[in-house]
Amino acid sequence: MSLPAVLPAAGSSPTPTPSESPTAVTVPSLQDAQESATNAAGWVEENWSTWLAIGLRVLLILVIAAILRVVVRRAITKLIDRMNRTVQAVDGTALGGLLVNVERRRQRSQAIGSVLRSVASFLILGTAALMILGTFEINLAPLLASAGVAGVAIGFGARNLVTDFLSGVFMILEDQYGVGDQIDAGVASGEVIEVGLRVTKLRGDSGEIWYVRNGEVKRIGNLSQGWATAGVDVTVKASEDLDRVKATLVEVAEKMNKEEPWNEFLWSPIEVLGLDSVLIDSMVVRVSAKTMPGKSLTVERELRWRIKRAFDAADIRIVGGPTVPPEEDPGLDPTAGVAAPSVYANAASPQSAAASPLTPVTPPGTVK
Repeated sequence: MSLPAVLPAAGSSPTPTPSESPTAVTVPSLQDAQESATNAAGWVEENWSTWLAIGLRVLLILVIAAILRVVVRRAITKLIDRMNRTVQAVDGTALGGLLVNVERRRQRSQAIGSVLRSVASFLILGTAALMILGTFEINLAPLLASAGVAGVAIGFGARNLVTDFLSGVFMILEDQYGVGDQIDAGVASGEVIEVGLRVTKLRGDSGEIWYVRNGEVKRIGNLSQGWATAGVDVTVKASEDLDRVKATLVEVAEKMNKEEPWNEFLWSPIEVLGLDSVLIDSMVVRVSAKTMPGKSLTVERELRWRIKRAFDAADIRIVGGPTVPPEEDPGLDPTAGVAAPSVYANAASPQSAAASPLTPVTPPGTVK
């Protein structure tokens, strides 16, 4: 064997076939595709019942939650409408005119209905969401723990908002005040023109509008609930006849009790309570009556007007009115109260000369 024949044999390498190339793409055969389809069909066949059960359970939860929410909201709405119809039925009577404020009841019922509907929707939909998550076998413990931590953080950050909201809810539920009431909220006072869950609007005596946060109200003085008291103090001179004064006041009270519209404003007869105080030169007689809420000032003004006219007709003097000037005694010397003139006012008097400074004397022969 010759050398040239050996070198090519030693240096030659086998040529790779197309099937042995590393970059070649393996084409699945028909048998492989058939096996994959068989496996997928088997997996779907094994789990389709579970999927169907989960889907039906979720659908059932959603349907029940929706139906329950609609039923509860309609029940709350019917309850509020029934309350409004009862108020409107009473409004036409005399009792309704005295005790019922339609606008106040309407706003209160609407606020209560809104709160109840919101709470019902939150509870129903929240419970349905948790049940759906449980259907998918999701562990709710970490979710509930995270929600609890987030709720605590939000509560601390928005504690004033939560306080205002809760205070507004309890104020409405307890009917502490309503539209048209005269209240003293401590930070402001006036007539209530709107009651909200977070803010109450008041109109002051000068027409200004106060926005009072419900959480800032520590105490409420409602001047429009129950009844009010109209009290008038009549101050007369100590020399007046008490029986005559009382008889005049009783006559004014009886006449006012029978006249309209004061007989509706007065919930009890006007009473003369007697002497409230006695001083050296005057005495105070107290007159009082129970009135409709919010009408005490009106009754007091009318009562003062009638008492003044009756006292003028009976010649009973009220302290503070025009007084008679004191009579002058003709025997008194008008110059008795004038002080005597001072002797120092006359420059020629010996006292004035003695009090004047001495003039220096110049010796004789002194040249100035």
